[in-house]
Amino acid sequence: MTQGLQRGLQELMSEDLPQDYGENPTIVRETDKYVEEYVHGFVEKWDDLIDWDERTKTEGSFFIEELRRRGVKRVLDVATGTGFHSIQLIEAGFDVVSVDGSPNMLAKAFENGRKRGHVLRTRHADWRWLNRDVMGRFDAVICLGNSFTHLFSERDRRKALAEFYSALVHDGVLVLDQRNYDAILDNGFDSKHKFYYCGDQVSAEPEHTDEGLCRFCYKFPDGSAYHLNMFPLRKKYTRELLGDVGFQRIDTFGDFKESYKEEDPDFFVHVAEKRYDSLELGENSPEDLTK
Repeated sequence: MTQGLQRGLQELMSEDLPQDYGENPTIVRETDKYVEEYVHGFVEKWDDLIDWDERTKTEGSFFIEELRRRGVKRVLDVATGTGFHSIQLIEAGFDVVSVDGSPNMLAKAFENGRKRGHVLRTRHADWRWLNRDVMGRFDAVICLGNSFTHLFSERDRRKALAEFYSALVHDGVLVLDQRNYDAILDNGFDSKHKFYYCGDQVSAEPEHTDEGLCRFCYKFPDGSAYHLNMFPLRKKYTRELLGDVGFQRIDTFGDFKESYKEEDPDFFVHVAEKRYDSLELGENSPEDLTK
């Protein structure tokens, strides 16, 4: 991060602007809105929502092990947020470049890295133009924190996935997670586990859901509340998109487990491999992505 960019981001973060969805928040269904949603006050409380220590315990070494067993060395974190996974992977020995579309989040991640003795290599970039702004190829691209659901149009989703695919080496892997929106849409919200949002006395629950929008409210002990408007991706649809882009094998975990009942997990993690083997066909090949 250049000194000029760092100063600019710090100035932006100092502007404590409120979130603004207009008179009818549920009609706001735009990809670019997420930049405005992550206002300074919300970003400053984000780590209270996550609770880094508790989240480290709940995730364990899942992501580190998945990457290591594929021989990954270089990682592009395209949804850096406040830096949790970038820093975890750096401390595990990976070479990480940290990207985010929110200047506020990126500045907070850089600050968190410095507090832990790391200088994050940060890039401010929009996924739809990722390879324009981030040079090189990576062994893995990670898109975590339910971030992919900020994209509201299928065109944007396909373009972003194509950019992720292009940023990978020939046998690279994409790790992308999402909420179990199928369960929310079909059965209502019932969070039984706290794998992602582990903070004490904080809540993250939907205020409105339909097939085109899931509006979450995040409440904190001081009485403050913030919102995010997200597109409710169904699991099958996400897997089909990954296959359409060209990923050859897609394994989907439920709350970090291989075996699960579809309605049980709070989150799904898709591990999508780019490596192509013309002789290899199996239940996770694109021919079977609908299963």
